[in-house]
Amino acid sequence: MLGGPFDLGEGGPGGWLLLDEPELHLGQDVLVPDLAGWRRERLPVLPKGAAFNLAPDWACEVLSPSTSRLDRKVKVPVYAREGVGHLWLVDPEARTLEVLRLGEGRYVQLGVHEGAVRVRAAPFEALELDLARLWA
Repeated sequence: MLGGPFDLGEGGPGGWLLLDEPELHLGQDVLVPDLAGWRRERLPVLPKGAAFNLAPDWACEVLSPSTSRLDRKVKVPVYAREGVGHLWLVDPEARTLEVLRLGEGRYVQLGVHEGAVRVRAAPFEALELDLARLWA
């Protein structure tokens, strides 16, 4: 959904390296977000190793009944501590996209989008996202 326009610049602004399920080694914590993105000025080329030591600029967690607690209680504080500027929490069951931005060491909710709506969500406001495609 975001890869072409933001990662490759096809029909969009480019400027991002987007990966699914990258292994992050952040301090003592090892996390694997469902999606993560780095601005190319911070990570111009893909590192050769299997894991990333540089925190992403954006992370996305897809919540499920079995992972929701881990994502919210364990991962979110680590992302905040490591300076991940933007975080999306996608709940397919509730059909919601929660958009968060880091401010003063904690996340501020920018919005919760529900159902089959079209949104512009930070940090990818340049393109309108059709959430109905996520729930299909």
